Amino acid sequence: MIEIFTVSFVVALTGALSPGPVLTFTIYKSFKSKNPFTGIFIVMGHALLEFSLIILLLLGISFLFQNVVFLTSIGIIGGACLITFGILTIKDVWNKQYELKFNLDDENMKGFKGNSFLGGMFYSITNPYWTFWWAITGVTLMITLKVSFQNPIGLLLFFLGHELGDFVWYVPISFFTYFGGKSLNPKVYKYILIVCGGFMITFGIYLILNIIIFPPSV
Repeated sequence: MIEIFTVSFVVALTGALSPGPVLTFTIYKSFKSKNPFTGIFIVMGHALLEFSLIILLLLGISFLFQNVVFLTSIGIIGGACLITFGILTIKDVWNKQYELKFNLDDENMKGFKGNSFLGGMFYSITNPYWTFWWAITGVTLMITLKVSFQNPIGLLLFFLGHELGDFVWYVPISFFTYFGGKSLNPKVYKYILIVCGGFMITFGIYLILNIIIFPPSV
């Protein structure tokens, strides 16, 4: 069971660390807000949406969990996507495309600017990468870790691990911004992203080899 929690946490953390709409909204809202707990509300909104999506995915694809061709294909595709994401993350870091800006204002912040909880949901569901990630990588993880309604404890650990990965990044960033943080050491951030990219590549290779060496059976 600890494997489900750990893998879910690390994979989620690698995704949360990469710049995206939710991170941008977290920085903007924390900078503008008078509430030091802004990041917590954003993560809660994000978590509610993801919990709903996990349930819908399990309801919608449960019959496919009995199809060997589907299980094999999604394992290979999901592994390949993780490898690709990892390579692109490292490539962008070396090209110096990843920088955190802590001085966002109304002019360069587009989209929803209201309630933090709703913002966490809005910037998740309107992010095409988020949808694609869950459709491929998220489903792959659930299959690999045997997350299902028949394994409620595993399902809970998968969800908690995933949301903790978001929590340990977005909430500290929110506090840091709220209390006057203006920049994050670029070298530290760079090496964190490289490590995350390396993990995605390694785990992607593991998924593919696992499917090849131990093909699924129903």
